Amino acid sequence: MAGRKKQESAAEAAPKQQTLEEAFAELDTVMGELEKGDISLEASFALYQRGMQLVKQCNDSIDRVEKQLILLEEEGV
Repeated sequence: MAGRKKQESAAEAAPKQQTLEEAFAELDTVMGELEKGDISLEASFALYQRGMQLVKQCNDSIDRVEKQLILLEEEGV
């Protein structure tokens, strides 16, 4: 039973994967905050890091879809 609790805790701790649209919307918000310019260097850096995570997430998502499209084309579907 202790093992099950650890698994449940790990599942709860894992963030929900955002959709591509949600990631783009959050990225837009991050960019807007950075453009304001009235935030501290530390806050700017944190926003920059989050923005880079979102860009990577978006690129990974787009790459996955592109690979699926290539497979579908090869299969003639």
